[in-house]
Amino acid sequence: MFKKNRPKPALAHSDSVENNNVVKRQNVPPSPVSPISKASLQFHCQLAHGSPTVFVSGFSNVKELYQKIAECFDFPASEILFCTLNTYKADMKKLLGGQIGLEDFIFAHRKGRPKEVELVKSEDALGLTITDNGAGFAFIKRIKEGSVIHNIPHIQVGDHIEKLNGEVMVGKRHFEVAKILKEIPKGETFTIRLIEPMKSGFNSIAPKSNSRGGSKKSNYGTGRETLRFKAGGNAEIEEKDDVMDVGVEKINSILESFLGINDEELATRIWETAMGKTNSMDFADAVDNSDLEELGFTDDLVIELWGAITDARDGRI
Repeated sequence: MFKKNRPKPALAHSDSVENNNVVKRQNVPPSPVSPISKASLQFHCQLAHGSPTVFVSGFSNVKELYQKIAECFDFPASEILFCTLNTYKADMKKLLGGQIGLEDFIFAHRKGRPKEVELVKSEDALGLTITDNGAGFAFIKRIKEGSVIHNIPHIQVGDHIEKLNGEVMVGKRHFEVAKILKEIPKGETFTIRLIEPMKSGFNSIAPKSNSRGGSKKSNYGTGRETLRFKAGGNAEIEEKDDVMDVGVEKINSILESFLGINDEELATRIWETAMGKTNSMDFADAVDNSDLEELGFTDDLVIELWGAITDARDGRI
């Protein structure tokens, strides 16, 4: 329909994800970029398993953020599996994605112990939703209840997928890892090597409040401002855009349904690709003429994405 040689879905509808309830919102234009310089921002940060609090600043993307955190704690950036916001727990609903609220407290989850599991792919779908940390590590975001993986206690949410059948997965995007898992034939035995995040040593500590012990950054005004990472590697401070956030959330749920992946930054790029487009044909052309083409979106997926985008714009979500 949109593209004669558009490929078939690389991954079937194998996994789903919990969606947060959202309310109907009016369609409003994007808020202007804040004049605050990101170079002047400082974010509180701790290691999730326990550490002193440090301040990180001067980053424009996730890789630079990891590097800044690693410098503060004097270990390689490659030791960081992922970050969560406002909780030290490996809470996949609090993952750092394409944006950080200016009042958010960052918790970095460092590599823990490795583990290797041999299992039989007894079903077509393993029941995994995979995301990545934006710096070369794919990890498990969700395990579907009752699935093949769900019955294996050694495999847990937050585990980094380091190797599959001896092939190194480090440096691959989540959709590449998901595709490799999907293509393992049913009935075949395979080996998965995982690295779990280091466990917390202070279970009594609660997620940080907005006040941060009385050190709230009142200079940032409403608290609705966010540092948003852009596809080009830059970051911009913007007012929170409720319409965009609802659209990105819906796009992400569609990506999980079709491809078994979760990626807020990718969902944001899809939303931005649709900006200025008034019909699905123009949107499909924009996708095919961008680096999104490598994902091999099918016509059905493009239609679903466009429907989510227009629903969000028109306040139907």
